[in-house]
Amino acid sequence: MLKRELVNQVSEQLGDYYKQDIAQAVEIILEEISQALAEERRVEIRGFGSFSVRTRKPRTTKNPKTGKMMNIPARKTLHFTMSKSLKEVLIEEAE
Repeated sequence: MLKRELVNQVSEQLGDYYKQDIAQAVEIILEEISQALAEERRVEIRGFGSFSVRTRKPRTTKNPKTGKMMNIPARKTLHFTMSKSLKEVLIEEAE
């Protein structure tokens, strides 16, 4: 789902608001989530899931194309854990 599709869906459900206002609200929400994650704070949206930042350790690996050993530095990654209610919905749909 693209951001504009999300705005369109919300706009259809609310009806009384301009798409421009809904798009601005979505943008503000995403900016706040991004800012919290940049500060390495956990973001929890009840009924959906939680986002957190994790640090991956540095490691050494082999380039499959050249066979040369490479050092990969430590880096931060985004981790998402879905809520129990979302997990149940996905399991029901899979059956």
